[in-house]
Amino acid sequence: MTAAPPLLLVSDHVEGSVHALTVPDGTETGRLTGRHLSEHAGFLALPGGRAACVDDRNGELLVLDPFGDELVETAIPVAVPAEHLACDPSGRWIAVTTGLGENAEPWSDLLTVVDLTTGDTVRVRTRVGEPGVTVLGNGDPLVVLRHREPGALAVHRFADLLEAPPGCPPVTPHTHLPLPDDGHGDAQEPYSGEVFAATGDGVHRARREGDALVPEPVIPWDSPARGWYLRLDTRQRMLWSTLRGGPADPLRWPEWTNQAWRHDLETNRTTLTELGPGLVFRLALARHHTAFTRIHPDGDELILLDTDDTARRVPLPAMDGAPRRGGTPWDGVQRRAVAASPGADWIAVTRGGHGEVHVFDARTGSESARLKLDTPLHHGGHMVLRTQADGAEGDPVGR
Repeated sequence: MTAAPPLLLVSDHVEGSVHALTVPDGTETGRLTGRHLSEHAGFLALPGGRAACVDDRNGELLVLDPFGDELVETAIPVAVPAEHLACDPSGRWIAVTTGLGENAEPWSDLLTVVDLTTGDTVRVRTRVGEPGVTVLGNGDPLVVLRHREPGALAVHRFADLLEAPPGCPPVTPHTHLPLPDDGHGDAQEPYSGEVFAATGDGVHRARREGDALVPEPVIPWDSPARGWYLRLDTRQRMLWSTLRGGPADPLRWPEWTNQAWRHDLETNRTTLTELGPGLVFRLALARHHTAFTRIHPDGDELILLDTDDTARRVPLPAMDGAPRRGGTPWDGVQRRAVAASPGADWIAVTRGGHGEVHVFDARTGSESARLKLDTPLHHGGHMVLRTQADGAEGDPVGR
């Protein structure tokens, strides 16, 4: 039997559409309308090439199966606006935290937990803020919320949350660990039962022991800059981040420095690679490459790091409405999303505002296709690229 081609899910969260496209040719295999997915919570990889996401307008957790007969496999009510999304290593138990949405200050303390096997869903109250979340396995699942100001890793038993009565009752953590107040960025290593949180002084880590967490040594950034994002590499036991340094004033974003940060969990070795000035944030993991996009007034580029940290730089066409000098890089401007699958060599990059997706071959850096959608992809949209057996679900945090 011929393997199905990789499939790309492209979300225009502003216009409210989702496209399922084959890669690299761009044949549309499915489409959703009236679905405004949470760009911040992102896509959560599930077994079998599926992905979970949250519709922020309709208040639903969607399980999408681009390889199935119907694109929407399941739709379950959850509290919104979704901030972060995670599941246990089996892909059965999911937690969704809430955040700002279209509000100036944090206001919601609702946490939703879902059992995908039974369809049970429960909402409870935790702490107002924008908490990160992981769901640990290796036993009965634990929900770990990363809180800020005051910082903490708060541990809840998933089974206790599912047994909460109606009416969104407040819940108290089973246990907690202190954390710096500036945490931002979460990951877990499923097989070791470790959880990681990015902070200003490095990556705080803890391992599961029974129904509690035991702190382990902090992983330093080895740089004056810090990471605001963490991602587990499912190809090997590594953590990735992008370190941002330079002036704190967002109006001076073209001067921001950026480094790719990679930490080997087996050897405890950290590698830093200079990416250049401007705006770099999320990254994508292909079969043998790690992809970043860099936005800068002097020109945008795709950066491909291979396994020996050699960087290939590929110019990207300019975006109308791109961030400019003297303005911030996120208020009313166009951006780019990047996606890849650890089971393929393709890299997809959006051109926000133009409705275009550029498909590159990571092995050569050449553009293999330019897919034109009938939606503008304002703010860059969001994407996930899957094959049916790429193992991306080994990173059980929404990206």
